[in-house]
Amino acid sequence: MDERKFLDRILTVQDSMFRLAKRLLTSTEEAEDAVQEVLTKLWEKMNRTATLTNPEGYAMTMTKNYCLDRLKSKQATELRLVHVHQYKASPSLDQQINHRDSVALVYTIMKSLPEQQQLIVQLRDVEQYDFETIAAIAEMSEGAVRVALSRARKEIRKQLIKAHDYGIETGS
Repeated sequence: MDERKFLDRILTVQDSMFRLAKRLLTSTEEAEDAVQEVLTKLWEKMNRTATLTNPEGYAMTMTKNYCLDRLKSKQATELRLVHVHQYKASPSLDQQINHRDSVALVYTIMKSLPEQQQLIVQLRDVEQYDFETIAAIAEMSEGAVRVALSRARKEIRKQLIKAHDYGIETGS
């Protein structure tokens, strides 16, 4: 595979790789480093990626695995959550605060899910991947992906309802 074909096939998923890495590592800098490392590895394996039928899934799987390895390493112990939203319109300050709080609550709830469910929710609801690609990335059957996604969504919904109906519990 030449450089042009590589750029056409692999770099088109770079943004998705970054978002997945950011979801798993929660640090913009760590996510950027992870994507750079994975792109370097893909470049080195350029001839192998030429024969792939789903290079996007392969790149996402490599990103997931690299990020999970990073999280297991001691260097990842100081990661912190940084989340920034950009708004096109200018909602009122109250609306901005409520929106930011709701998004933060959803991410907090997602973080409390089992790791596999976090990955599946990220890939399906944030990245909009189809079930076949998610199954390949998560190394599961499509049916198992659907079940895990359903359970994760139910748990997120349950926790959101609880938070909005009763207030958010703190520390106990």
